Amino acid sequence: MHYLTKDGEIYQQIYQISRSKTLWIDTEIADWNTPYPRLSLIQVLADTTDLTGESALILDVLDKPDLVNYFINQIMVKSEISKVFHNSGFDVKYLGGKLAQNIICTYQLSRKITREKLQVSNLKLKTLAVELCQFYDVDAEEGTSDWGKRPLTQKQLNYAAMDTVYLAAVHRRLLQISQPEAINEIFNMVNNKSENSSLTPTKVRVAFECPRLFYLNHHFDNKAIFLPKNYISGVGNVFHKLADDLIELIKINPQIKSLLIADVSRLNLEQISSEIQKIFYQIKFFPYLQNSISQDDSKATTLLQVWQGIQGLIKKITELLIINRRYCSAETVIKNTFIQEERTLEYYFNLPDGTQQLVRGEFDCLVFNFEVKRLCMIEFKTYHPVDPAAQLAQVSLYSYMLFQKKKTSVDSAVYCVLPEFKDYQYSWEQLENTVHQLIPYKLLQMQKWLKWESPNPNPPPATTQPHLCEICPQQQKCQSFFIGEFDPPQPLKRGESLPIINSDEIGESDTPHLKSRESLPNINANEMGESLVTTLASFKVNVDYHGADVSPAFIRVKIKPHLGVKVPSILKLSADLQVQLGLENPPLIAPQAGYVSVDLPRKDRQIAKFEDYIPKQFLPANTPVKIAVGIGIDGNLLEADLSDPNTCHFLVGGTTGSGKSEFLRSLLLSLLYRYSPQHLKIALVDPKRVTFPEFEQIPWLYSPVVKDSDRAIELMEELLIEMESRYQKFEKAKCADLTVYNQKSASPLPRIVCIFDEYADFMAEKEIRTALEQSIKRLGAMARAAGIHLIIATQRPEAGIVTPIIRSNLPGRIALRTSSEADSKIVLGGTQTAAAYLLGKGDLLYQVGSQLHRLQSLLVKNMKLS
Repeated sequence: MHYLTKDGEIYQQIYQISRSKTLWIDTEIADWNTPYPRLSLIQVLADTTDLTGESALILDVLDKPDLVNYFINQIMVKSEISKVFHNSGFDVKYLGGKLAQNIICTYQLSRKITREKLQVSNLKLKTLAVELCQFYDVDAEEGTSDWGKRPLTQKQLNYAAMDTVYLAAVHRRLLQISQPEAINEIFNMVNNKSENSSLTPTKVRVAFECPRLFYLNHHFDNKAIFLPKNYISGVGNVFHKLADDLIELIKINPQIKSLLIADVSRLNLEQISSEIQKIFYQIKFFPYLQNSISQDDSKATTLLQVWQGIQGLIKKITELLIINRRYCSAETVIKNTFIQEERTLEYYFNLPDGTQQLVRGEFDCLVFNFEVKRLCMIEFKTYHPVDPAAQLAQVSLYSYMLFQKKKTSVDSAVYCVLPEFKDYQYSWEQLENTVHQLIPYKLLQMQKWLKWESPNPNPPPATTQPHLCEICPQQQKCQSFFIGEFDPPQPLKRGESLPIINSDEIGESDTPHLKSRESLPNINANEMGESLVTTLASFKVNVDYHGADVSPAFIRVKIKPHLGVKVPSILKLSADLQVQLGLENPPLIAPQAGYVSVDLPRKDRQIAKFEDYIPKQFLPANTPVKIAVGIGIDGNLLEADLSDPNTCHFLVGGTTGSGKSEFLRSLLLSLLYRYSPQHLKIALVDPKRVTFPEFEQIPWLYSPVVKDSDRAIELMEELLIEMESRYQKFEKAKCADLTVYNQKSASPLPRIVCIFDEYADFMAEKEIRTALEQSIKRLGAMARAAGIHLIIATQRPEAGIVTPIIRSNLPGRIALRTSSEADSKIVLGGTQTAAAYLLGKGDLLYQVGSQLHRLQSLLVKNMKLS
């Protein structure tokens, strides 16, 4: 959700949504049970594909009549905008009353259809959301909370945002029932089931792993399993057959049933599983082994590995039987554990665009655990998953389809046998959340991908995990079929020059480049400044023009308000200035010492080329180690000294498209171009494996590039050990820090810079999060003098990820464009929300103490590290 409290932000958003054709609106009222009720919030949804409230606008208008009047004039009185309310008679009286035009009331629509036809218990919005639209966990209580108290709680904000989501969903469903012909016009949807053939949970898993492999598999039936390089052919089919045989044997074999007759306290897991292994080996596995070897003796090694996996599976099943034996007799425990069920499932999933997609699949096994009183769907896998998130998506579909069939919660488990037995457990709550938040959008994406035909543009995207290309079964077919669309990143060899521009983050290849301040295009900044003054005067805001500066991305106009003109009156005009001055983005407006700065985005935005600012030349060993941050408003490069306590460690935040990855690469290269491997070591953490592939063989590396959580924890521990070792050396040499030590020592120590990209990827598991936080806390507090520096970056600088522990130990702050004002506040601290309104593509804010600098990051197009 976007919770807006500042007048300028609210004015801007109201103006932006005034161009919508249909809006779903709700209100929250303070003091509603008194003679003097006050309008507290206006909630608005314009995106009908939003099922989570992420795009909902929450406008805080408590005691702000000017904002309410602006909303009425821009939205409510305009007949060209359809305004949908559930109880319009109540809401509209606070939003213009009889002045409001083109109002749609879902309560009246539902009354017209009748409660009996809808088959719902009442016509309240929350009831319709649950009983008509199948929403879960609907909060019906928060509506009576105190909406006049500030600050509002997160629970209140979630309640307010979801009301608009429920409203849009209910509106769509009511139209499907009563006016299906109106669906396409209002929602830009077609009310029919997908023309695509059915999909399977396995194909959904592949689509998460690699959209292009999914496309090839669906259209050409190409093999679509990522297998390790040393895999053994034919193992999968053998294991699945034997696993099925094992389950059937346990169900019917009297010897196995007799193993469970003893008193529960005397049942021994190892003993019983060993006996079941013997029975299965004699009856099923050995005959199969003999028959297979007689036809092809080379299969012996394969079957031996399968047998080792089967032993792990038997032990897991035995464990469940012993648990259930506490609740069942020996006679019934096996029957009650293994649920007889048709294994083929199908279900039509509702998609965000109003269509439906049929998913069909066949699960492996269904059991019941009496201890937790839950069904559990078991999936047998030969190898461990290459993408755990994709596996979660696959099993969540099976569990959800079983839930729809049996109307009860269904957990999931995945049993993998190679290279060793391992099981993955998923609770129903986790699975259900995955289905509701991810699956509908992924199915809609898959439909879109399948409609693509070569050689049209915009094919299915390449995998986000390039390492999968190395084990892809269709690598050659993919590269020829999607020709010219994707080349997996290759490691940089010494002396080789590689472009490392990311066009999605930086822009088109023909974007002009900034070489120096002198080479900037001739822009008449004074003319733009005077135009701004004139425009403000038309709004009765009188100011004086005090000059302008030209930067790569924007023109900063300096104005000074006349006496009596308040700064907020300028701040709230951002959206109006965007329209009147013909700007692609709203200007950033901020009070400065003695003037107000208005940053007007440039239509001819420039790129700051790395090579024009940083020559490749090693500096003397005693030179302070600095990182390049970006180009300032004066056209000069601004750098950060890592030995400075205010800039020794950094937190970097920026959403997709902000240019974060390019910024990190330019920052890294600014170190490599100027400091030799003898005086500088680099530690890189790259969980997504796409930020630093070109740097995997550089001689500066402190250790190989880290790509997983276990190794990340180890790296942090190694840096802590290195820090302690250095302080012991400093103590012996009677030196305060690395600089002094290196001046005295015959064996100087290199500085170590650890660049940690996408820190959020490691925050899901509590143990990993705690270990990393504690390491960062100690390094952040103590490592500067030892010459060890942290640069922690993330796309999602949320409060639960960038915790106070992290923030308090990373004094340097760099914010590229963030996805929300809340994220901007976390990166920059305090109430600073400006990062949410940056232009992206390297436009950044660099905070040094109380000073906030707006810079353009450098772009590396070619590099040589020979």
